[in-house]
Amino acid sequence: EEQLVESGGDLVQPGGSLSLSCAASGFAFSNYAMAWVRQAPGKGLEWVSGITSRGDNTRYADSVKARFTISRDNTKNTMYLQMNSLKPEDTAVYYCAARESYWVNGYLGMDYWGKGILVTVSA
Repeated sequence: EEQLVESGGDLVQPGGSLSLSCAASGFAFSNYAMAWVRQAPGKGLEWVSGITSRGDNTRYADSVKARFTISRDNTKNTMYLQMNSLKPEDTAVYYCAARESYWVNGYLGMDYWGKGILVTVSA
């Protein structure tokens, strides 16, 4: 069974850091482009960042550029999101998603989704 499982969510103070992980199983992880997508309370889905299947290219939403870093380890079937200088507006449920391609733009047409994990940024 194909699965994506997020971990690392927590309550953190503004200005703090947090690292999320997304563990994949049941499919050929290295053949899939990956993305982080978030949903703030009462709002719609927002694409945060994406990474190619080989991990050789990344992109970020303007709202997180220079603060967040996406990465992956295909030997461990895991993707990561390092979040620094967190702001209250980063509070959201964070989802990881996968699509069988080298690259995916945005989050439409993803093949698999995790259940999400809550990140709360508050004093």
